[in-house]
Amino acid sequence: MTTSFSCDCSKDPENMPHFWEHCVGSGHATLGLRADWQAQLKQCHDELGFRHVRFHGMLDDGMGTLVDEDDQPLYSFHNIDQIYDFLRSIEMRPLVELSFMPSTLSSGDQITFHYKANVTPPADYAKWGAFISKLASHWVDRYGVKEVSLWPIEVWNEPNLSSFWTGSQQDYFRLFETTWKALKHVHPELTVGGPATAQNAWIAEFIDYCEKAGVPPDFISTHTYPTDARGSPGDDTEQALSKSKIGLLRERAKAARKQAGKRPLYYTEWSTSSNPRDELHDDAYAAAYITQAMLNMGDVVDAYSYWTFSDIFEENYFPSKPFQGGFGLMSIHGIPKPAYRAFEILHGLGQEKLPVQGSHETVQLWVVRDQTAIKVVIVNLALPLHAINAEQINVAFFGLPSIASAQLRRIDMNHANAKTEWKMQGEPAYPSPDEVQAMIAASRLQDEDIALKIDDKTATLELTVQPQSVTVIELRTANQNH
Repeated sequence: MTTSFSCDCSKDPENMPHFWEHCVGSGHATLGLRADWQAQLKQCHDELGFRHVRFHGMLDDGMGTLVDEDDQPLYSFHNIDQIYDFLRSIEMRPLVELSFMPSTLSSGDQITFHYKANVTPPADYAKWGAFISKLASHWVDRYGVKEVSLWPIEVWNEPNLSSFWTGSQQDYFRLFETTWKALKHVHPELTVGGPATAQNAWIAEFIDYCEKAGVPPDFISTHTYPTDARGSPGDDTEQALSKSKIGLLRERAKAARKQAGKRPLYYTEWSTSSNPRDELHDDAYAAAYITQAMLNMGDVVDAYSYWTFSDIFEENYFPSKPFQGGFGLMSIHGIPKPAYRAFEILHGLGQEKLPVQGSHETVQLWVVRDQTAIKVVIVNLALPLHAINAEQINVAFFGLPSIASAQLRRIDMNHANAKTEWKMQGEPAYPSPDEVQAMIAASRLQDEDIALKIDDKTATLELTVQPQSVTVIELRTANQNH
C-alpha cells in the first residue's frame, strides 16, 4: 500500500529557525582541556553549526577555580580561560552553567557523579555572591562586556532533583537571587536565567519569586527527556520509551512556553532518553527521533540543546569501546553516529517550511527550501516495541520551478550507520586506526540519484522508506544544476 503526500510550493511558507544549533551539551568541564574533546567540538561546530556549548562542573575543585589553601581562598581561573579561549578561537561561546559547589564554600559533603561534584548549598550565600562577582569581573576584564553579554549564564543544574541539590526550592531561589545580583552588579547587560530544572519543574514558582524579589530572569531554562529525568545504566529504556508517545517533547515545550511567556525559552538539556548507556543512542532510531522532534518544535522554543556532542564523557565511568550507548553524537574515537548525521541533515536545511498534505501512522514528511534548493525530509519512526515497517511513499509537488534532477541521502540500519560496520568488524573493543577509518567512512551520508516524474508543472517521486529512518531528497532546478 502506498501513502501519498503533496506540497504546493506556491503557498506561503512558515519560518523555521535553526534553534537546535544554539547550543550543544558536553559532560564535565575538565574534559574541555582534552585535545580530542576540542577536535570533536570544532568538527561539530564546522559541520553541524552549533554556536554554544554547555557543561557541568566549571566550579568544581577539580577545575581549581576556588580551593582552600592554608585556610585561605585561592582563586584560579586559568583552566576556565583555557577552555573559553579555545571556544572563542573556533567562533563558539559558552552557555555558562554555574555549578557545582566548591568544597570551601559548601555546607555539606554530598556528592554526585564519578567526578564527585558537591551538590550542597553554600554555607554562606554572601561568600558565594562574592565569588561569582569575582569570576564575572574576570570574564569582563578578559573578554569585554560586549562579548560576555552574549553568554547565557544559567544558575546550577536540575535543583529540583535531590541528586543535584540538597537544599530546598527556596534555597535555590535564594541562590539565584544572590547570583543574579552579583552578576548584574558586575554589569547589567550580563544575561542570567534559570531555573535549569528537570522536566519543566518550578517554572511558574521561579518566575513568581523572581518578580517579587526584583531579580527578573533574562531567559527561562529547563530540561526534558522522554524517559525519567535522571536515567541509570541499568534502566530498561525500551520499556520506558514504549510507554511514551511521539510528540511528548513538543507538548512539554508548549506547557513551558505558556509559563515562560515572552521570555526566551531554552531547553539546555535533552536527548532521546536519559539513560547514559542506552544502545538506541548509537542507532538510526536516535536520528529519526531527533529529526522529527526538531522539525516539529520551531514555533515553541528559542534553543534546544542536545545532550551531548561526544562520548568523551565521565559522569558514570568512561567506557573505551566504540559503541556503548553513550549520549554523544560522536564516539570517543570521533566516529559520527546516525544522530550526528541527523544534525548534519538539519543543518543543511533552509528556513522556510512549506505546507504539506498527507499523513501516516509512522511516517512524517516536511518540505523546506532556501534560495538554492528544495529539500524533502521523510522520517519513518515508531517508539521501541511498537509496530513499524518499510513504507511506500508517493510525493506530489505543485508549483515547482523546472526540476533538472533529484538526489537523496538516507540514514537507516545500512546507511550512514557506523555501528553496523563495527558489528561487521566483529565488534572490536579497541579498534585499529584502519578500523576506525572504515567506521567513519561507513558513517557518511551518500548521494543517490532518484527518479522524478514530471508532468507539466507537477513533479512526483516514489520511494520506500525503511523503519527507523531519515531520508532527505534535494530537488535542483535547471538553473541550480549548472
